[in-house]
Amino acid sequence: MAQVRKTPQHQDNRILAALGPEDFAFLEPHLSIVDLQRGQTLYEMGETIVHTYFPHDAMVSLVTLMHDGKSVEMATFGREGLFGLVSAFVTRQSFGRYVVQLSGTASRAELNLMHEAMAARPAIQHLVMRFTEALMAETLQTVACNAVHSVEARCCRWILMSQDRAGQPELPLTQEFLAEMLGVQRSTVSDVARVLQDKGLIRQGRGMITVTDRQGLEAASCECYQVIRQKFEQLLPNTYGRDRTVLPAAGGHSEILRRQCS
Repeated sequence: MAQVRKTPQHQDNRILAALGPEDFAFLEPHLSIVDLQRGQTLYEMGETIVHTYFPHDAMVSLVTLMHDGKSVEMATFGREGLFGLVSAFVTRQSFGRYVVQLSGTASRAELNLMHEAMAARPAIQHLVMRFTEALMAETLQTVACNAVHSVEARCCRWILMSQDRAGQPELPLTQEFLAEMLGVQRSTVSDVARVLQDKGLIRQGRGMITVTDRQGLEAASCECYQVIRQKFEQLLPNTYGRDRTVLPAAGGHSEILRRQCS
């Protein structure tokens, strides 16, 4: 039986789901839902950013382009976050290329409106600041990870984080794509993927990787996966969870971070 895709809602994104009723009501009239297709480029390096995106089930990577044509991932965004805001406070120019890696939907608002919302609604600003700190922690941890950990451990971390964002064991990832994201040769990724499959951690298909042993994959990953995950849980509770959790807000009040994993 074919799987019926549910109608996307703005609060499928966990940042939007974390907003209190009044703050969400402030943003909702300015949000629209858009389809994002795998391989679609949303912004090129240096291009002016005009929209902020809140992914639902899509996954978008920010990659930097080198003079020799090579590209390496700098950050990945999914339902746990947003993009097109944190890097556009001053110049409003894209740090790199934003490319869709996993098809899906996202909510979108004009960048100018997001700046106005942050100025008018302190809770929105506070939540964006929380995400910004979590994103910075992830980026710096990834820099350290890329410098000292093996390709196998880094590959495990990347697959785990992709599954967290996708919410499903099947990931449409090619070896070419993984090589680009990890900054290594395709042959290296091919060898690593074969080892992980032989260990029973993943199963490879045509343009698809299926996680078959989640616990084993976490054990094979470096500590960076847990460090990043714990930082998100600290700043944005339930980024990976299923329950309702109280999130301290600005001014000593509390707001509820509501999100159920699909």
